Amino acid sequence: MATTPRSAPAGLAAYLPRGRWLLVAGAFLLGWLLFAVVWLAARRDQAVATGPELPAAVPEEFEPLPRPTPAGDAATPLPPDAGEAPRLVEDAPAPAPAPLPAETSPLPPTIDEAAPVAGEAAQAPVPLPEQSPSPRYPSEALRRNETGTVVLQVQVDAQGQPVSVDVAQRSGSRDLDRAAVEAVSRWRFSPARDASGNPVAGTLSVPIDFKLE
Repeated sequence: MATTPRSAPAGLAAYLPRGRWLLVAGAFLLGWLLFAVVWLAARRDQAVATGPELPAAVPEEFEPLPRPTPAGDAATPLPPDAGEAPRLVEDAPAPAPAPLPAETSPLPPTIDEAAPVAGEAAQAPVPLPEQSPSPRYPSEALRRNETGTVVLQVQVDAQGQPVSVDVAQRSGSRDLDRAAVEAVSRWRFSPARDASGNPVAGTLSVPIDFKLE
């Protein structure tokens, strides 16, 4: 009698009794969850261990202290002060102004002040009579009966010659003034003298009267 061969089981569940395949599936999922938890914890520890490296602290350098001075040696002199210590300086009060002297009459000049300086005229020039003719009376002024006095300011050099003749006071008539200037410009003078008697330049005033006789 021939036997019929059995068919192969469809899966692992075919070898297990009914209802146990659920336990196997749950255990499999639980194993995967544990593996995932362990793997994530390992990655986190690795990230913390391989964090950013901090620069190594540089040790501070300290200047060595000076060696103590042996007993018996002279003490090391201290360095000189950089500058004098500041101090308070009080300004001295300004002196009170001296009282002004009471008004007094001016003192008379001394002999040295009154004496003329050498080179300056101590004596004014003097007209020479023989070389100082009277001015001619202008005919136009005679016809109009004009009279008056002309005062001339004459500057004379050291040789006795007039350098300039200016009208210091007018007579009121142009013709009389012109005639006086023309006449005195031709005069000759004894020059001025200084304190030593030397001839120097000087000035004098010359009045000229025009009168009808």
